[in-house]
Amino acid sequence: MPTKTLRIPTPDGQADAFAALPDDGGPHPGVLMYADAFGIRPALREMACELAGHGYYVLVPNFFYRHGPTPVIELPGHIAGESRSALIAQLMPLIKAHTTERVLSDADAYLNFLTAQPEVDAGPVAVTGYCIGGLLAMRTAAAHPGRVAAVAGFHGPAGTDDPDSLRHLTAEVHLGHAATDLTPETLGELNKVLDAAGVNYTSEIYPGTVHGFTMSDTDAFNPAARQLHWDRLLPLLGRTLKQPAR
Repeated sequence: MPTKTLRIPTPDGQADAFAALPDDGGPHPGVLMYADAFGIRPALREMACELAGHGYYVLVPNFFYRHGPTPVIELPGHIAGESRSALIAQLMPLIKAHTTERVLSDADAYLNFLTAQPEVDAGPVAVTGYCIGGLLAMRTAAAHPGRVAAVAGFHGPAGTDDPDSLRHLTAEVHLGHAATDLTPETLGELNKVLDAAGVNYTSEIYPGTVHGFTMSDTDAFNPAARQLHWDRLLPLLGRTLKQPAR
């Protein structure tokens, strides 16, 4: 699987990024993948490569680039227990500094860079994200209704902090929530907002999951739930993105 280490020009500097792409040259549909708060690391590269293997050019930016190249903080090989709490405490100031203004400015830069790559076709793109990346994905899709055809968010807030922004969505949506992240009542309220936006969507709680269930290097990892995530994501991309001739 071909991979690249890239630098994305932004108004505030350059964001380092990882890309994975099919080995047949392309062009291929583009997917912007936002990592969870722990950022680009072997577990994320593995997921990007798996998605690229299905025929997509996958770009994973370091959205904390203002604080340094990835990894922004030192990470253990496995993220669990007290070490997880300590890492989140280190990351929280970075998360709070990543304002909506920065999110949207960066999203413009990431989409412009992705669609300019010679291996990416001229059609619309998809955006997917995990944890805080799910929130970034939803904000990106809402801000670019003409460019983003599909958006997916997993075990993240996914717009619940600003439901009004969802009314701008035109992309088809899938949200896969952890059972520990929201109640059925909160899910119902979020889905009412999506109903009001008039978009095609699925939004569901993945049974028996905790926050972070897709990440193989954490104690939250749930193999069955990660497979369910692929079972939802891949058909979404297949329905909404232009596929190259085979």
